[in-house]
Amino acid sequence: MSSKSAKIHREGYQYIIKFLFFALLFDVAVIYYFKNNQIISTSLIILSLIIFGILYNFFRIPKRQHIHDENLIYSPADGKIVAIEKIKHPEFPDNEVNFISIFMSITDVHINFAPISGTIVKKEYYPGKHMVAFNPKSSEKNERAYIIIKNGAKKILIRQVAGILARRIVNDWVAGDKIKQFEELGMIKLGSRVDIITPNNIKVNVKLGQQVYATETVIAEFK
Repeated sequence: MSSKSAKIHREGYQYIIKFLFFALLFDVAVIYYFKNNQIISTSLIILSLIIFGILYNFFRIPKRQHIHDENLIYSPADGKIVAIEKIKHPEFPDNEVNFISIFMSITDVHINFAPISGTIVKKEYYPGKHMVAFNPKSSEKNERAYIIIKNGAKKILIRQVAGILARRIVNDWVAGDKIKQFEELGMIKLGSRVDIITPNNIKVNVKLGQQVYATETVIAEFK
């Protein structure tokens, strides 16, 4: 289970400051216009506090307990497992590969982390639609970015997929960079999913519907 932290990702400061400014104006207006209806004014102020809590959690950098192990593939994201399948993929032309998809709701932390260490041998970005990220078709239709990490014979693809509310994928890595297991990979703003594609030489350790936590949940291991 993840532990809480007060540290906020640098991408979140502008959103939180803007929200606090407008929330303050909103709350003042609510108190003024509904001064004779305490139930409505209190409810609206509580709603603004709930939205702030969701926004804060979205950009929170979690403190996690994890152990480096290059034979393990850790979850790159917080969220729920929505797909575990065998598929064909052009980056792995020889065999069927494992496809594991994690849906991140707006209440999940949206910072992504490297599931293994290695060299980024490829990075691609594709503009696209903004379908609901829970929809399986979003992996191929929505705005998305992917990187391939290779460490000796070990190779995985991580695909960040924007959702219906997401309008920006943050990922500053480039091909040739070295990345360490648990190092920050990037983030997707406001509802999205992360796909992991691996060769067949792994054992999947998660099941459909399972809640996973970045850098903490082992989603698979190399055989």
